[in-house]
Amino acid sequence: MTPSRWSDLDRPPLNEAALRRAVVGSPLWTSLDVVQDTGSTNSDLAARAAGGAAEGAVLVAEQQTAGRGRLDRRWSAPPRSGLFFSVLLRPGEPGTYGGPVPVHRWGWLPLLAGVATATALSRIAGVDTALKWPNDLLVTVDGAERKAGGILAERTGEAGVVVGIGINVTLREAELPVPTAASLALAGAAVTDRDPLLRAVLRSLAEWYDSWRAAGGDPADSRLQQTYAAGCATLGRQVRAELPGGRELSGTAVAVDGDGRLVIAGPEGEQPVGAGDVVHLRPAG
Repeated sequence: MTPSRWSDLDRPPLNEAALRRAVVGSPLWTSLDVVQDTGSTNSDLAARAAGGAAEGAVLVAEQQTAGRGRLDRRWSAPPRSGLFFSVLLRPGEPGTYGGPVPVHRWGWLPLLAGVATATALSRIAGVDTALKWPNDLLVTVDGAERKAGGILAERTGEAGVVVGIGINVTLREAELPVPTAASLALAGAAVTDRDPLLRAVLRSLAEWYDSWRAAGGDPADSRLQQTYAAGCATLGRQVRAELPGGRELSGTAVAVDGDGRLVIAGPEGEQPVGAGDVVHLRPAG
């Protein structure tokens, strides 16, 4: 017998109608759909974007069977155990504040999504959050930093970007894919109801995107660069960046520059590396 969507009462389904009423029509968000399962919300929303979907479309899945992280790494979790969703942004089109955002500033979008997600979860769920450059959301469990979420931004067409966000909400220790993973529940979150969590993240994301667009995508003028640096656990630590071709760059992570690149101070001076250049970023030693 096929399991009912109500078969796990500890993990009730999202209320699509209530989410639409709360979200659609507010700043930025133009549509919201919840599907029971799909391969990847990023892939599905990119297809909708190619068909002319408006900026502000939101696609949420109760389960992803082929969710992707950076460099096509897999992201999987039990049904209804987290928030798995993608949003369509069109920074390459004219907006409320004038012309399109220059393409060279689009690399800030996954960092913007990280700031928006971390601040929203800290506020509503009462958990300490931090960001690992470039796209991981960290929480503290038993005194250790562990990954509870990730972000993947992918360009679609000439003017659009699909930003996918995955957050582990109620995963139990035995359900974690790796020992370094975590969930909001394991971090002692005061709220694990996914409906208010999703609303809070979308509200925060709209606010940060609005400020960033109003500043023409300038990360300093929008205070995105400063806020990201304040919440980035990578800065100040000894790191080893594994680069394509087996190359490595080791040193102290000292800054995130105006292009969203991580600046590493090593024996040969300060060198910036972009997210697309790094295969892995690990603690040095």
